[in-house]
Amino acid sequence: MSSVKLSDVLSAMSYALDLTEGQPLGHAARSCLIGMRLGEELRLSADERSDLFYALLMKDAGCSSNSARVSQLFGGNDQDAKRGLWERDWRNWSEKIAYALEYTEPDGTLLERVRRFAALAIAGPSSQRELFEIRCDRGANIARALGVSEATAVAIRSMDEHWDGGGYPEGLRREDIPLYARIVGLSQVAEIFWARGGPTAAAEVVRERRGRWFDPELVRLFCTLGSADRLWTALGAEPLAESIAAAEPVERVVAADESRLDRIAHAFALVVDAKSTFTYQHSERVAAISDAVAAEMALSDAARVRLRRAALLHDVGKLSVPNRILDKPGKLESGEWDVVRKHPYFTYEILARVPVFSEFAYDASCHHERIDGRGYHRGVPAEALSPTARILAAADIFDALSAARPYRDAMPLDRVLSIIGESRGTHLCPATVDALIAAGAKSTTFLRPQPAIAIAETASPSY
Repeated sequence: MSSVKLSDVLSAMSYALDLTEGQPLGHAARSCLIGMRLGEELRLSADERSDLFYALLMKDAGCSSNSARVSQLFGGNDQDAKRGLWERDWRNWSEKIAYALEYTEPDGTLLERVRRFAALAIAGPSSQRELFEIRCDRGANIARALGVSEATAVAIRSMDEHWDGGGYPEGLRREDIPLYARIVGLSQVAEIFWARGGPTAAAEVVRERRGRWFDPELVRLFCTLGSADRLWTALGAEPLAESIAAAEPVERVVAADESRLDRIAHAFALVVDAKSTFTYQHSERVAAISDAVAAEMALSDAARVRLRRAALLHDVGKLSVPNRILDKPGKLESGEWDVVRKHPYFTYEILARVPVFSEFAYDASCHHERIDGRGYHRGVPAEALSPTARILAAADIFDALSAARPYRDAMPLDRVLSIIGESRGTHLCPATVDALIAAGAKSTTFLRPQPAIAIAETASPSY
């Protein structure tokens, strides 16, 4: 039985969700501290505070599922567009127009911007609802896959509802909006404006949106905290792990046993792969391929568990890459390649924060390294690459070649094997290539596995 706390794992993994939302790292964790302080003022029970705690930490679990659609609608950087949405009162028409003008095809020609703006106007409120609905549904279902309470999942689905009924996805009003969802909605906006201007800025925006976005009673409680409240010190503390641990109800601490750690790895693989149509189930397939190679190489059971988790999470840093780059149908420019080449760095930075997962953070971040030292992002030689890293590199290439990409169709198996064979001894480890080819000769079913955790009503691969 693992002695690791579920909250320690999820609070660290929430940094990956911050990348997708275009928020500074630690946004979700700081939002959690704000929400839990409100829960304290409301005198919620330990069970209620536990439900709220996980809703706050995992509020953005569905954030990657609408990234492609945001990119399609606005052009430009989907992360910038997402971040900007919370910095403006998009319920106000003048603010909405200003937002659209700022984030619609920002680097395009005047004609391109006009066309995109017109298409956005035609799409209208239905497209706005669609974006929230995709995100909220997916987030709630991923939360359920992690085994949190139904109250937590419902809160995540309703976190973008507004007090006056002007929010999404259902247009719920007043007390029809679950209390936890009302707290999450206020907390995330307060955190964003706290980061921009401290407690005063946070209180100002909360008051401005009182009775429209936010529950007036929650606004009152938030504004009575005052600028000297201990909350503000906690928000500025680094690292945040100790403050988050202190915010969790001690009576309801949940252990992250081996089974739950696997569920977390699978759930975040779903978050990563939902970001682009072209990476749908990629992490699950890399995990299946890696495990087949590991079996061929007679790795121990413990090594295979470690490898499978590393494979599921190897691309978590790709959440930092805008969809305009991930889904680009043509050749990437130099600056775009620089962004792509940095994603293994973010994989390491995220996983290194996570108890248990930190032990394979380096290996997972080496999935684009080569044994001739010409890989990225570190460019390390063969002796710096463990068997896990070498297997991940081969499995990642195998699946990437056998799947469709924006710039080409999926390759047939014989062509994939030919390219893999040509890379033997230069790009890829010879022993690993031999094991992969031998495993592939025995079975090809592992190349297209279904997700290990079923998620009801998952977002369409188009997103």
